[in-house]
Amino acid sequence: MYEKFQSLLDKTNKTPYQVSKDTGISTATLSSWKNGVYVPKADKLMILAKYFDVPIEYFLEE
Repeated sequence: MYEKFQSLLDKTNKTPYQVSKDTGISTATLSSWKNGVYVPKADKLMILAKYFDVPIEYFLEE
């Protein structure tokens, strides 16, 4: 999942910090996703999907 998130960051020229400020998802949570410590919950994925204007399925597909 984090690879897709990173791809969206690259496409939109955003940083995890910017996304955190804009969405309310903490940078610690984003970092935990990156490190595989934490799997994002559906509510957080929905926030990111709306933020990046992609369907939630974007994050759920392999």
